[in-house]
Amino acid sequence: MLFRDGMRILGLDIGSKTIGVAVSDELCLIAQGVSTLKRRGLDHDIHEILRLIEEREISKVVVGLPKNMNNTLGPSAEMVLAFIKRLNENVSVPVITWDERLSTVAAEKVLLEADMSRAKRKRVVDKVAAMLILQGYLDSQVRLKNTHRKQ
Repeated sequence: MLFRDGMRILGLDIGSKTIGVAVSDELCLIAQGVSTLKRRGLDHDIHEILRLIEEREISKVVVGLPKNMNNTLGPSAEMVLAFIKRLNENVSVPVITWDERLSTVAAEKVLLEADMSRAKRKRVVDKVAAMLILQGYLDSQVRLKNTHRKQ
């Protein structure tokens, strides 16, 4: 079994100004957008994530890695990898990356289809992107689990 009961996974969409935050349900089936953290320096940002890990009893962190469309890593991905390195120095739970190409674009599309105002979209887009990143990861784990069952 890939998940144990009561396990929650934290999803992060790390940007230069904000960090979108999502959390899974205890069955690791559904991601829910939680908040958007305003970046205030690496130490503060790490402290806020540590607080979330403790408060929400997180057992794994999934961080969106913004790869280029040709699968290379650009400046945004390098910034995220540096953040993950620092996060790993401070947490005892696994931190993994998840390909987040187009997650912010997909989040914008969802919010546009919901007929949300530009101002409101700006406030929630990172949280929705984190939710889409985490949901993609959760769905892949369910598919993996189902593939193992069939064998």
